[in-house]
Amino acid sequence: MRKIRSRHSLKAPTSSFRAMKLPALTYGAARLGDDVLAVVDALKLDRPALVGHSRAGEELSSVGSRYPERVSGLIYLDAGYAYAFYDPSQGDLNIDLADLQKKLARLEPGKLPRDPTDLVRDLLSRSLPTFERDLQEMQKNLTAVPPSSAEPTPLPFADAAIRAGAQKFTDIRVPILAFFAIPHALPASIKNDPAASAAFESRDEAFVGAQAKAFENGLPSARVVPLPHANHYVFISNAADVLREINAFVRGLH
Repeated sequence: MRKIRSRHSLKAPTSSFRAMKLPALTYGAARLGDDVLAVVDALKLDRPALVGHSRAGEELSSVGSRYPERVSGLIYLDAGYAYAFYDPSQGDLNIDLADLQKKLARLEPGKLPRDPTDLVRDLLSRSLPTFERDLQEMQKNLTAVPPSSAEPTPLPFADAAIRAGAQKFTDIRVPILAFFAIPHALPASIKNDPAASAAFESRDEAFVGAQAKAFENGLPSARVVPLPHANHYVFISNAADVLREINAFVRGLH
């Protein structure tokens, strides 16, 4: 068998990786945040303001919640969703599922704690009711919007590992600027369909609006900036607005 000297020498087509049995990764929010801090240290930056787009909100929250003294501020570019700030009153299907799976795994033979009282109490009083609420919300959404007939696309391996390692961030004590597209720009596929467009905007305003409000109320140091009809890449669709707000935010940092 040919020996591979380093991971950088591995050059195989994507299809080859699909057949590989890859090990489970522990690449959660803390690891992502530690990677960011490693770059900060390598560049010898003194309390920088960190900027993150989309899923990078998870990394911003990891750094800001664990090492607030290492940064002067955090800027979320349509990145303040449940993986960045968890609102217990809303919950999140993906995060709650991962949390529930970890707790249920501890009930397996050989993994049960010597005294499982606290684990069972937590499952009955919090984790299971929370997940039941998530499923009820999912059922309501499925009733309003029937599922697509297309085959589901598997998540890329790294993305699946990151999602599995999500945490429930609720306390981030640093200055924050957060942009939310409320509602997002209409997808091209429904722009000419008034009914579908109206339904999309209604759902998006309700979902993103609730998360933006929870973010602002739950994090007193946060300034939330709504950008109506911006696309997910707010720094492109609304570049002037984003630059103006960032410049004002950075000038106010100490």
